[in-house]
Amino acid sequence: MSLKNEHIQAPPKDLDSTIKLVFKWVSLAFLVFLMLQAVSLIGGGFKLATADHAKALFDFASNPIMGLIIGMVCTALIQSSSTVSSIIVAMVAGGLPITIAVPMMMGANIGTSITNTIVSLGHVAKKEEFQRAFNAATIHDFFNLLSVMIFLPLEIMFGLLEKLSAQMASFFTTGATADVNSFNPIKALTSPFNDFVGHALASLPPIYLGMVKAVIGIVLIVAAITYMGKIMKSLMVGKAKDVLHRSVGKGPITGITSGTLVTILVQSSSTTTSLMVPLVGTGVLKARDIYPFTLGANIGTTITAIIAALGVTGINASFALQIALVHFLYNALAVLLIYGVPFLREIPPNLSYKLSIKVSEKKVFGLGYILGLFFVIPLSAILISN
Repeated sequence: MSLKNEHIQAPPKDLDSTIKLVFKWVSLAFLVFLMLQAVSLIGGGFKLATADHAKALFDFASNPIMGLIIGMVCTALIQSSSTVSSIIVAMVAGGLPITIAVPMMMGANIGTSITNTIVSLGHVAKKEEFQRAFNAATIHDFFNLLSVMIFLPLEIMFGLLEKLSAQMASFFTTGATADVNSFNPIKALTSPFNDFVGHALASLPPIYLGMVKAVIGIVLIVAAITYMGKIMKSLMVGKAKDVLHRSVGKGPITGITSGTLVTILVQSSSTTTSLMVPLVGTGVLKARDIYPFTLGANIGTTITAIIAALGVTGINASFALQIALVHFLYNALAVLLIYGVPFLREIPPNLSYKLSIKVSEKKVFGLGYILGLFFVIPLSAILISN
């Protein structure tokens, strides 16, 4: 009888392991949510502290090279290529020449990749993890830089994107209204906490409030990624890892398509690519696995500018749609050309790997890379030009 009671009272091993597994997945979901909140806080903080200055920079866009730099710096400051591309669409509708707006769109692509690099800093405490994460993050940088090096000269010499987009725009009619915000689930998810922090610190001047938000976001990213790494290592074995590899690491077509669709849904390429960085840092995926996914994110993010352009009416409505289509054409053609040519395809991952090795040895190089590429060099160019 006692043996029977003992048998009844002993918790089944399968049930115990299932409870632990569910707890791990719930914890991982919460940490992903926390990381999204952190990215939102950083973006909101940068935007609050620098938005007025970023918008003022548009006045310096007097030629294609300066347009490229302005688009890059403004996106790095505001932390949203979607916001900058929508501003560019509005400026074209207000009379900004397409010739200047095209390089601005190219610059926005480079500026948005700073978010991935910031997220990779969450792995800085562990050398090998940091090297993998930084490698994954900077593939996006080098791809976008290579795209500019190829397409900006073509644009300046032949007006390639301007002419192609004009042809495409002629097949569409504008005048429909669309509200970008109604399609943004990530914004709806993260706004309450972002607003709460803003209200709690409302007594601070905007520039300090923005800085505090950014610092809180960075702290949350480091905390979230630290614990995500531990949970991922135990979860991503067996079937779970196989499913992830099938959806992201199966091949270029699957990866690009996945990146495009996910980014269209969340309307933020920096969000989708940032979520991949911890997976590489913890060794679940390799940097090359997420390479096509990152390229798909570049294409998916162009939907925001197109939606914004569809809401423009008036004499310049066709030009607004044209610059939105430039954004799409530029990213799509860059993926086709660079990823389609084996020699070009290898340049971004090779450069990012070599840089990640250097940065993992001397972490100060990572900070120097971020500040130098996204702020010091371009701002210096603006000041010299001015």
